[in-house]
Amino acid sequence: MNSKQNAWVDRTGRFISSPRITTLDSGEVFVFGSNGAGHHGGGAARFAHEHFGAVWGEGHGLHGQSYAIDTMSGRQVMLGEIQAFLAFAAVHTELTFLVTEIGCGIAGYSPEEVAPAFAGATGNVALPASFAELLQDAR
Repeated sequence: MNSKQNAWVDRTGRFISSPRITTLDSGEVFVFGSNGAGHHGGGAARFAHEHFGAVWGEGHGLHGQSYAIDTMSGRQVMLGEIQAFLAFAAVHTELTFLVTEIGCGIAGYSPEEVAPAFAGATGNVALPASFAELLQDAR
């Protein structure tokens, strides 16, 4: 893991993903919000498609060095997709998952609405600082 560029452990022990990820090391996976149809037209989804192997037409799961979570098909769908992602990450401890602020762009959710779904994430899941702070505050 390129801990200085894409993720680091802060002074409180939280595993934080960089707010600006432009390259990935081997074993790193860019986790982004998508729509169910996998139309990666903008934002992090477009970047994942152009740089990290996200597949047009695939709006869920691991493709290349990217993992799509559907954030556009309603809150319950998004929460279910996050749970499926966390289960996947728990099995794939050889990978480091760099989570973006999924759901907090075009999908319209706030970090306060999304972050709690990541409670219990395994040690190989780096969260954006906004999510990690909210989870820390909830303890």
